[in-house]
Amino acid sequence: MDSLITAAARALSAGDPLGALNFVALRGDAPALALRGIAMAQLGDLARAKALLKNAARAFGSKEAMARARCVVAEAEIALVSRDLAWPTKALERAQMTLEGHGDRANAAYARYLKARRLLLVGHVGKAEEALAGLEPASLSPALRTGCELVAAGIAIRRLKAPEARAALARAESAARMAAIPALTAEVEAVALVLDTPAARLIAEGAVRPLLLDEVGPLLASGALVADACRFAVRRAGKVVPLETRPVLFALARALAEAWPADISREALLLRAFRARHVDESHRARLRVEIGRLRKALQPLADVTATAGGFRLVPHGAEAVVVLAPPVEEEHAAVLALLADGESWSSTALALALGVSQRTVQRALETLAQAGKVQSFGQARARRWMTPPVPDFPTSLLLPAPIPIG
Repeated sequence: MDSLITAAARALSAGDPLGALNFVALRGDAPALALRGIAMAQLGDLARAKALLKNAARAFGSKEAMARARCVVAEAEIALVSRDLAWPTKALERAQMTLEGHGDRANAAYARYLKARRLLLVGHVGKAEEALAGLEPASLSPALRTGCELVAAGIAIRRLKAPEARAALARAESAARMAAIPALTAEVEAVALVLDTPAARLIAEGAVRPLLLDEVGPLLASGALVADACRFAVRRAGKVVPLETRPVLFALARALAEAWPADISREALLLRAFRARHVDESHRARLRVEIGRLRKALQPLADVTATAGGFRLVPHGAEAVVVLAPPVEEEHAAVLALLADGESWSSTALALALGVSQRTVQRALETLAQAGKVQSFGQARARRWMTPPVPDFPTSLLLPAPIPIG
């Protein structure tokens, strides 16, 4: 490798893309094309970066397997940054195996990190943790160690383990200082702000107050009966009744929990669960059926009793009943939460991250665009959506699981 290529590579490692381009901007050989692609990616010109890396991979040829694999890893990073979550992950896995087979442990580790980061972004927390477990932090460069610790913090946040998240962020901050790359330091600071931003709201006996992530875990372990509107479940002390696929039952459970210890009228339940403003006998009959289904579903945790005025929730052994709600509740909140990271997303990527159909996401984006809450650029498959971060709004790291939208 000649001295200019070496100097450009060192500049990129130090986070100086302009310095790297000074060495290779006029060269068209394969190594220079690859380094120019990475530099353009760091400067934010992702389309140009992707084209340069593809050209570099072709220029290396079939005999340069390790160099081609490095180009694939760089393409995967660009796909992740541009939220192209449908990018072929098998290509990244093959590149990782090639790099490991040729002894390039640093770039193989980077490929594994990118895999973990993508898995976390689409909500596969367990698989992300498995991918991260194969990395030994002490053997990584400071920049890569920073990224891995940020993923570890994201996993801890998704699992509502605030102490573990803070510990991972402290390690990330230390590694970022060693790397001396301003962009990494800014990313760590941005994630740290998440822990000081309300992650949920507590609704109990008519009062509402914000909760930090540090308070959510202790609440779920406190023994109180919790109607969890973040995960659409009712839970107490480790016992969980999932209702994410039964929205009517969860709406009834939440209404009963918000009214506790008092009862709630049948008319109010009909309005909350069925949005029925003009009640007739068919609505009352359906309410009786759904209350029976809810009573059966909640049997391990609580009972639903009829009163003269309506219905009342009676928990088994719990001294309190509360509702854990997202910090902001509005139509299509899950889409806004992902877009709040400031990146541009395709509708395909949003659908993958939320676990819903692409058409559902497209309808949500159209509604939000009409309200002026999101904006798009590009056409057809190149169309991307974005919005400025919303104050006091949960970022994608706070999305615990795919949330039904619409």
